[in-house]
Amino acid sequence: MRDPAGLYDLTPEEASVPEGLHLVAGLTGFADAGSAVTQLSEYLLDTLDHQVIATFDADVLLDYRARRPVVYFDQDHLTDYQPPTLALYLATDEAGQQFLHLTGFEPDFQWERFSAAVLELLARFKVKTTTWVHAIPMPVPHTRPIGVTVSGNRTELIDAMSVWRPRTQVPANALHLVEYRLQQLDHATVGFVLLVPHYLAETEHPDAAVKALESISAATGLIFPTERLRAAGRELLAKIDAQVQTNHELARLVGTLEERHDSYMEGNPLRSPLTDEAGELPSADEIAAELENFLATRPSGEEDLPRT
Repeated sequence: MRDPAGLYDLTPEEASVPEGLHLVAGLTGFADAGSAVTQLSEYLLDTLDHQVIATFDADVLLDYRARRPVVYFDQDHLTDYQPPTLALYLATDEAGQQFLHLTGFEPDFQWERFSAAVLELLARFKVKTTTWVHAIPMPVPHTRPIGVTVSGNRTELIDAMSVWRPRTQVPANALHLVEYRLQQLDHATVGFVLLVPHYLAETEHPDAAVKALESISAATGLIFPTERLRAAGRELLAKIDAQVQTNHELARLVGTLEERHDSYMEGNPLRSPLTDEAGELPSADEIAAELENFLATRPSGEEDLPRT
């Protein structure tokens, strides 16, 4: 394997990074249900003081044909180009606590080398703990709190927070490999998988970002401002509830999800919180079709979260 350090460039600010910080990570590009990781990363960089510590080489790690970057066209000429980024930041939370934040695109190539590069940076800065998040769609109702599946070697967090603990095979995220390598080194690491309602997986769900922030806080003690996201979440859920109340079929489908969710949380012997005893699922397509009109026709300005 080629030198992992060749994947990234350090900035002069890296000299100011204190030892023993928490690392918070989230990469976009795969299974980002509810745009949870995208919202999390944008929110942290928008609301917290931060500086770039290291940047990764997109030309080596990214498949541009699969995830094409955006250019801006004005009538007859190009005005801007937004290159994809993957970077490590030094950030400061609302209480003045510093932490490292790894965010950007998920690498398409050289996962082993990328994982080794991340471990190299963690060792360089003597990182105390590593916490990462991603989000997947699940047949759970929007009327219940978003749950998490917790992985890693921090058993106190797994015992306290993991609501669903399957034995299964899943498509990997690049940070799964990082977590796996960190476990081999006995480095304190935890991953939070947010279980987002499957019929809201393709829309921006602010409550998913709030749950990500709450999970990170539980793992690190970091404090984040969340009111802007919470307000946006209340607005979205109010619109969904209004739609449900006027459609009996939609209400029945959501009610079925609620019953299965509540039965599982009460400890009844269902095979999972997602299915009935016959293993059947309410159709995400049925629910999504009913919600599609108001989600698709929301004015573009509503996608921008209002500042507090």
